[in-house]
Amino acid sequence: MLFNSHAFIFAFLPAAFAGYFLFGARDRRMAAAWLAIASIAFYGWWNPRFVLLLAGSIAGNYVFGNAIAAAAGTPRGRRLLVAALTLDLCVLAFFKYANFFIETIDASGAAHWAAVDIVLPLGISFFTFTQIAYLVDAYRGQARTYGFIHYFLFVSYFPHLVAGPILHHAEILPQLEDPATYRPRVDAIALGLTLFAIGMAKKVLIADPLGEYANAVFDAARDGARPHLVAAWGGALAYTLQLYFDFSGYSDMAIGISMLFNIRLPINFDSPYKSASIIEFWRRWHMTLSRFLRAYLYVPLGGNRRGPARRYVNVMITMLLGGLWHGASWTFVVWGGLHGLYLVANHGWRNTGLRMPRLLSVAVTFLSVVFAWVVFRSADFGTASSMLAGMAGMNGTSLPVSSAPLGAAAPGLAQTLGVVFEGSLRGFETLPGSAPRFAAFVAAGLAVVWLAPNSQALARYTVDRVAAIRLPSPAFAFAAGAMLAAAIMGLDRVSTFLYYQF
Repeated sequence: MLFNSHAFIFAFLPAAFAGYFLFGARDRRMAAAWLAIASIAFYGWWNPRFVLLLAGSIAGNYVFGNAIAAAAGTPRGRRLLVAALTLDLCVLAFFKYANFFIETIDASGAAHWAAVDIVLPLGISFFTFTQIAYLVDAYRGQARTYGFIHYFLFVSYFPHLVAGPILHHAEILPQLEDPATYRPRVDAIALGLTLFAIGMAKKVLIADPLGEYANAVFDAARDGARPHLVAAWGGALAYTLQLYFDFSGYSDMAIGISMLFNIRLPINFDSPYKSASIIEFWRRWHMTLSRFLRAYLYVPLGGNRRGPARRYVNVMITMLLGGLWHGASWTFVVWGGLHGLYLVANHGWRNTGLRMPRLLSVAVTFLSVVFAWVVFRSADFGTASSMLAGMAGMNGTSLPVSSAPLGAAAPGLAQTLGVVFEGSLRGFETLPGSAPRFAAFVAAGLAVVWLAPNSQALARYTVDRVAAIRLPSPAFAFAAGAMLAAAIMGLDRVSTFLYYQF
C-alpha cells in the first residue's frame, strides 16, 4: 500500500487511527497490538506471502535479543550475536543479492548459473538493519528487553517499514511504553496533517512530473541514444530533483503520519543540497542510514582511531557497502565508491586548512552529487557513460531553431562546439510538454531546494517529546490544506516511492 493512494488516505489511515485511540482509552497494550496488526495489514497489502517472512524475522530476533541481553558482554552473548547476525544477513543476502552474485559469476566466465526467480520483499533492508542495531546494542548492554507486542510494533511500524527512516530502539520503544502516547493530542494531529500535506505535495506535484523527464532521458540513453549537452544535463538535474523531492516527501509523510499516532520519528532529511561539503551532505541526506553505518560499521572497523590511512580505508569500506545496501548492482557500488572518494578528498582538504567561499563550496558539492546520481540512476555503465559524455558536451549540443541567430553571430564557435539547430532539442523528443516548460520546472525546483526553508522549519517539527508543539500559522495551515487537496486530485496515476526499491 502506498501513502499516496486513495485506499491509504480514505480507508486504511482513518481505520488505523480510530482503532488505535479507541483501544488506547481502555488498554495501551491493546492499542499497540491494534497498530501492529494494522502495520502487518499495510505490509501484506503488497504481497501477503511476505508477511510470514516479516513476522518470522521479528519473532526470531526478539528471542535472540532477549538471550543476548541476558548474556551481554560474555562469550556466550557474542556467539549468540554472531549467530543472529549471520541469520539476518543470510536472509537479506538471499533475497537481495543472490542474483547479483550469480550474474557477477556468470559475467566473469567462472561458471554459468541460471538466475533464480526471487521477488525482493519490500523494506527488507530497513527492518533488517533496525533489528541488527538492537541486537548489537543488546550485546553491548545498551538495550534492555521489552515486551513482545511493543517490540513487534517497533519493527513493523508501518510509517517507516518500507522506506525508512531506520529506527533506533532507544528513540521509539520508550515512547511505546509511555501511557501518554496512547492519548490523542489535537496539536500533534494538526502538525501531523500539515507535514503529511507537505510531503504529499512534494511527491505528487513535483517529484512525479520531474520523474517523467528523467525517465525519458535515461531510458533513451539506455536504449542507445546519445543525449546532447542540454538533454543530458536536463535528465541529470531532473533525476537529482526527483529523488530529492520523492525521498523528502516520503520522509515528511512518514513523520506526519506518525505524529497522528503521537509517535515522533527521527528526522531523516535536512536540506542536503544546501550542504557546503560531502561530509555535511551525509549529515543531512538519509540521516538514519548515515547514523547506522557510522555506529555499526565505521566505528567497529576502527573509525579514525588508527591513523589517517586506516581512517580513509574505513571510510571507503563503509561507503562501498552503503552503496551496495541501496541495491544489487555494480552501479550502486561505484556510486558508493565515488562518495567514499569524495569523503576522503573532503577530509584531506580540511586538513590543509584552506577554505572556499560557502557559495562556491555548495556549488562544487552539488555538482559532485549530481555526477554521482547519474551513475546511481543508470541501468548500467553504458547508460552512465553516455549520459556523462553528453553532460561533458562530447555528444554535441542541440538547440532550438529559435536560437539560430546566436549561431549566426558566432558560426565558428557553434561549429567547434558541434551545435545544431533543430525543431526540438535532441534527446527531448519523447518528453511531455515543451523544453522551455521543463527548464522552468527545473529552475523552480532548484529555487525551492536552495532558497526555501525545509519542512521541519515550516511545520515547526521537533523530535523533542517534552517541548510543546508549536503549530503553524492559520495561513500556512490553509496553504497546506490546499496543497493536500491539489495532490489528492493529482492521484490519477499512483507511483511508488523511489526508496521502495532499496
